[in-house]
Amino acid sequence: MNSKTQNRESLALKNLNGFYQNYSQDKKDTNGKIDGLESLGLKNLGQVYWNLSVPKLIEHSIVRQEGILASNGALCVKTGKYTGRSPKDKFIVDEPSIHNEIDWNTVNVPIAIEKFDLLYKRMLAYIQGKNLYVFDGYVGTDPSYQLSVRVINELASHNLFVHQMFLRPTAEELKTHHPDFTVISVPGFQGDPDIDGINSEAFIVLSFEKRLVLIGGTHYAGEMKKSVFSFMNYIMTKRNVLPMHCSANMDNDGNTALFFGLSGTGKTTLSADPVRHLIGDDEHGWSDLGTFNFEGGCYAKTIRLSKENEPQIWEAIRFGAMLENVVLDENTRVPDYDDGSLTENTRVAYPVEYIPNCVIPGIGGHPKTVIFLTADAFGVLPPIAKLTHRQAIYHFMSGYTSKVAGTERGITEPQATFSACFGQPFLPLSATVYGKMLYEKLVKFDATVYLVNTGWTGGPYGIGSRIKLPFTRAMISAALSGELDHVAFHDHPIFKILVPESVPGVEQHILDPQKTWSDPAVYEQQAKALAKRFVENFKQFHQAPLEILEAAPVF
Repeated sequence: MNSKTQNRESLALKNLNGFYQNYSQDKKDTNGKIDGLESLGLKNLGQVYWNLSVPKLIEHSIVRQEGILASNGALCVKTGKYTGRSPKDKFIVDEPSIHNEIDWNTVNVPIAIEKFDLLYKRMLAYIQGKNLYVFDGYVGTDPSYQLSVRVINELASHNLFVHQMFLRPTAEELKTHHPDFTVISVPGFQGDPDIDGINSEAFIVLSFEKRLVLIGGTHYAGEMKKSVFSFMNYIMTKRNVLPMHCSANMDNDGNTALFFGLSGTGKTTLSADPVRHLIGDDEHGWSDLGTFNFEGGCYAKTIRLSKENEPQIWEAIRFGAMLENVVLDENTRVPDYDDGSLTENTRVAYPVEYIPNCVIPGIGGHPKTVIFLTADAFGVLPPIAKLTHRQAIYHFMSGYTSKVAGTERGITEPQATFSACFGQPFLPLSATVYGKMLYEKLVKFDATVYLVNTGWTGGPYGIGSRIKLPFTRAMISAALSGELDHVAFHDHPIFKILVPESVPGVEQHILDPQKTWSDPAVYEQQAKALAKRFVENFKQFHQAPLEILEAAPVF
């Protein structure tokens, strides 16, 4: 940003309504001492905006040309080169206190303390003179396990994002807020692989000892959300809370259900149920007291969003929501949710209160039903199947779904994807840690687990068809209501999971996937090929208990 642009921005911000409370120095604590920013090394700053309201953040974003308003009132921004998470640019500082705990692998990549310190110093130098936006909030709706977070942003739109995604304190709570960990996100600062020991200009670096996250080089807001989730995935295990990449809802009687699944499986869509109450759409904890949402907002995919199929999400996209990479009509500013020209990963962030039947605060009981969602592009998994607790842990640690052609460059046919615990990029510890915790809770609280395929039937992607959303909703409804407790099941010959003979409201022939294929022999060949992929992937967990290993499919 050149000096003329900065001057215009400063003048416009001063003129906006004439009553902004702009602070040129840090907030004071009760003893009058400088709190927060200077202790982090942030000095010689421009204006620091503390906990601005949603309208003010939107005004700032528009004046700074970070985004424009859509016809429905949402702020629409573009994220440039990075339209999704950048997993190859995430690092964990290799510190003595956590070295032997972290599951170092291709997603938990170490960075030396010296490199982190140098990167941090270079970031602090970049920030000098910059205007910053600070959000103070909380993570975790259950007060027994709640943590305080501070997010420091270069962009007003990013500060709007975290304001809507995390838990928003009252004015009284802000007086005593002190962060348990801090996220500093400055997209304009680019890392240097030759100097910083990273892979590109983008970086997401977590220091568990310093309780600090550094993000730079990327405008994709989801990096802030997921870095906080990574922190929770480490800290919560120390408190006997299972952190989960899942959505959650409950019925009128308080019966809670969990929905695990990777991107594109329908986790957000299926949990936003008009006849049930949404607890949260993405990140939760399961303690001995029950389940609770980590967040105060939702981050939903919008590609091919329709009012007919997803009315609650559709209505939630209004003033206060933030759209990412959604194409707008040049004149009317009406969103075109079918346009994936910028990315298939178009997104919207909004506070959970925008869902009319949400649970406030986002706390539920122990789940009665747990749903594992997978989008099987090979078309061989049944649309719904019951799992034993041991099978559940096998599938949980496998975390299977599939990528299809068109979603990423270079993919021309379906590819099996395994992401442990349905969230491997965010798990600092071994998947066996989370698997053991889930098994103990499933047994202790007697939860029933179902595997639901939201992918293809009658053949693989390109030949078969996507399982109809109304059928999936009917099957999940039957599982949640207990109707499936009264139907007969049979073993799948390859995957050994329990397939129902009937489901109310669902055509019987689609329940047995082999019967939907024109050639049963080709189905069996394809099913065994997927089973082999499961077994090959699970070899990384060779130290898992024998009873879990025995839950593997056969081929």
